[in-house]
Amino acid sequence: MTQHPSPGWHRFEILSMMAIFRWFDTEEIDEFARSIAAELVKRAPPAGLEARDEKTSKRLKNTHHAVFSRAEQFARTHKLNLYKKARLGNQFRWALKEAGYPKAFVETWTYELITLVALKSTAPREPGR
Repeated sequence: MTQHPSPGWHRFEILSMMAIFRWFDTEEIDEFARSIAAELVKRAPPAGLEARDEKTSKRLKNTHHAVFSRAEQFARTHKLNLYKKARLGNQFRWALKEAGYPKAFVETWTYELITLVALKSTAPREPGR
């Protein structure tokens, strides 16, 4: 006669499977990557990077601040595992490439994004959050 596992074991199995599916659920990550890439394109389009004047430099600096402030907030308020961090960087990179940004620009901004997200998602949370 085969002994059946306890009912608690079955519930644990179901919860484990749900956790695995959540680990790979990137819908919110993909939307966020598209959102910040779209903000970058709107604020500092690829064609506008050609100019080397003070106005362009200031606009790019302000855009950088806006995009990375959003990324920092996102990282602090979402539980991001290794896969989701990598997915965010990859989606952002491809969105910038498809928008027509130069390769060096794409790689620099992607590296900065992933570095920021990695640091801020592991930073201690403020009390009460």
